[in-house]
Amino acid sequence: MRLTYRTDLQHHLPSTVFAWHERPGALARLTPPWAHVDVLEQSNGIRDGGKVVLRVHRGPTSFRWELRHKDFVLDRQFCDEQVAGPLKSWLHTHRFEALDGGGTGVEDQIDLEPPLGAAGAAIGPALVKNELGRLFRFRYRRLFTDLARHADFADRPRLRVAISGASGLVGSNLADFLTTGGHQVVRLVRDSREVSDDSVYWNPANGDIDANSLVGVDAVVHLAGTPIAKGRWTSERKKSIKDSRTKGTELLSRTLATMTGGPRILVSASAIGFYGDRGDQRVDESTPAGKGFLAEVCRAWEGATKPAERAGIRVANLRIGVTLSPAGGALGQMLLPFKMGAGGRLGSGDQYLSWIDTDDLVAAIHHIIMTDHLRGAINATAPHPVTNATFTSSLGRALVRPTVIPIPEFAVKAVFGELGQEALLWGQRVMPDKLLESGFRFFYEGVDESLRFQLGHME
Repeated sequence: MRLTYRTDLQHHLPSTVFAWHERPGALARLTPPWAHVDVLEQSNGIRDGGKVVLRVHRGPTSFRWELRHKDFVLDRQFCDEQVAGPLKSWLHTHRFEALDGGGTGVEDQIDLEPPLGAAGAAIGPALVKNELGRLFRFRYRRLFTDLARHADFADRPRLRVAISGASGLVGSNLADFLTTGGHQVVRLVRDSREVSDDSVYWNPANGDIDANSLVGVDAVVHLAGTPIAKGRWTSERKKSIKDSRTKGTELLSRTLATMTGGPRILVSASAIGFYGDRGDQRVDESTPAGKGFLAEVCRAWEGATKPAERAGIRVANLRIGVTLSPAGGALGQMLLPFKMGAGGRLGSGDQYLSWIDTDDLVAAIHHIIMTDHLRGAINATAPHPVTNATFTSSLGRALVRPTVIPIPEFAVKAVFGELGQEALLWGQRVMPDKLLESGFRFFYEGVDESLRFQLGHME
């Protein structure tokens, strides 16, 4: 069976597009967020002899898939061929050709034979075409947006960026995005056994950090912190949530403030919980802090960056909204009940949900790092927040599932306690004024288009 897919990228030369594919992080960027794929081994890039070993999870089963690269021609093509795996044969040829008038045509040719017997019958041509079509629509969209983001700052030097929380949802996406753009990423790790040339040891609980290894780093993006939505907010858990944010931020901020030759920008995560419950009030970065536990945490979190700010370091406190990705976060937790047809609005459904697509959030962080005048509180939310009821309907449409089972307010409070009250029933209608005024472009302004992209249901 042969299948061919193609996209034309009008503003990028073949050398630029090919280089993107050669860099670390490309495989991860091309892997859809709805796919459960573990990279077990990756060596020698996409050149001849390169190797990739994957563990692919599908439903209750999983399989190992080993691929090797061959037929490499710089700026023109490379191939990956199955060495061992679920198919009788697989050969994927990636081609890049110059377009008349500039730009690049990207073509993916797949030659495959399904396995024999019952497995082969289950993996029929229609299923293969459907899944591969879905995959390449996603790949081409992400390739287009990532290249556009990097082109915005193509005239700026490539940077060395340190990231805390680099294994999390946002941190891992950011790291892969930066490396495919030619930047170098340094991960802050808490296990001294994991320290290497591209990682730095730190332990916020003990106040330890290898400051010498941060010399020569241009920027720090601080994303680490205990998840807010995992389990009821007991006194012990609330202390852990607050301490995990303030202690790590204070350690980084104090360290950067006393360094010579260290990073000149700190992008530190915060959250829109800063504003408390605001009803349908339009909220921007000038709006004062609200009430509640999350507002208290965010005030302390942002306050912990003051030593760096006083030392003249450019500090951006990123007030992040609900980040949309099926790979984790709020959307990841919602998917199962919604897929089962048991999803519905929470409480009245009138509370505003200020959201942001994961790809736009990653791009916003990159934009802030590269835009010298951006500092202080910055709302990282899409420009069109929606009510919980509207979001519920949008998710149901994306999944083609009914959303007719509302969850009453008393049930949310009974199950989740204070967490349910603040994180699920309270709302904020947050506007990203500073990002928009700085010229940042959202590729996913509407929640419907973000959900279709993230869930693989683009037309």
